Amino acid sequence: MKKIACIGTGNMGGALAKAACQSPACGPAQVILANRTHEKAERLAKELGCEAARSNLEAFREAKFVLLGVKPQMMEGLLRELAPALKESIEKGERKILVTMAAGLKSSFYREILNCGDIPFIRLMPNTPASIGCGMTLVSVSSSCREEEASELEALLSAAGSFDRIPEEQMDAAGTLTGCTPAFAYMFIEALADGGVMAGIPRKKAQEYAARAVMGAAALVLESGKHPGLLKDEVCSPGGSTIVGVHELEEKGFRSAAMNAVLGACEKNRKMGEGK
Repeated sequence: MKKIACIGTGNMGGALAKAACQSPACGPAQVILANRTHEKAERLAKELGCEAARSNLEAFREAKFVLLGVKPQMMEGLLRELAPALKESIEKGERKILVTMAAGLKSSFYREILNCGDIPFIRLMPNTPASIGCGMTLVSVSSSCREEEASELEALLSAAGSFDRIPEEQMDAAGTLTGCTPAFAYMFIEALADGGVMAGIPRKKAQEYAARAVMGAAALVLESGKHPGLLKDEVCSPGGSTIVGVHELEEKGFRSAAMNAVLGACEKNRKMGEGK
């Protein structure tokens, strides 16, 4: 039996499959992929050096950890497809751990549809930087899942970046912050680069300068442990250009817009969990 099956090889499923293949505790020989479009799974498997299954059921039966990497609206159909195979594996005494990445869907949703008792279950909320080993993946573990199993999964996916355990009730809010922030950051970088172009900097260089400045600023927050407000103050010289730019952002409601973006996305996650 392999260690990980990835059912769904989209952006996040593919990123975690890549991490599993690159992690020292796993490797390509321990990974099997499945996708609604088999050719897509085959292409990724060839790229990563792992195996592509002919069906979701084949992938499910071949692995200990089963990563469910489909969109929330497609999850119910996948679960109903897998339910008979899960019951069969339980009857055989096999211990499989289901792992989901779908935003908004709580563990109770999966148990209700699968109707297989208190099965071992882990919710992950990764983000796209996991594809280059710089991800922030949130982990929520069910009471039926053993500590060593959760730790094993984190080791198998260690090449994705950092992991943090949180209670499931925090997943919608925290998952919004980690999962949506890359998109917000890309918009910020693009806007900064546009400003650089307006000021006369070539597009390619403006984009690189903005991206590296944002990357460095984020690294300094993490490495220094200083409050972001203090670090901002350290850049703002009296009467200087930076404080003028900060004033422009404040005047246009920059911080309020960022806060509302997080709150709005969090509310959408909550509604998806309620089927709205």
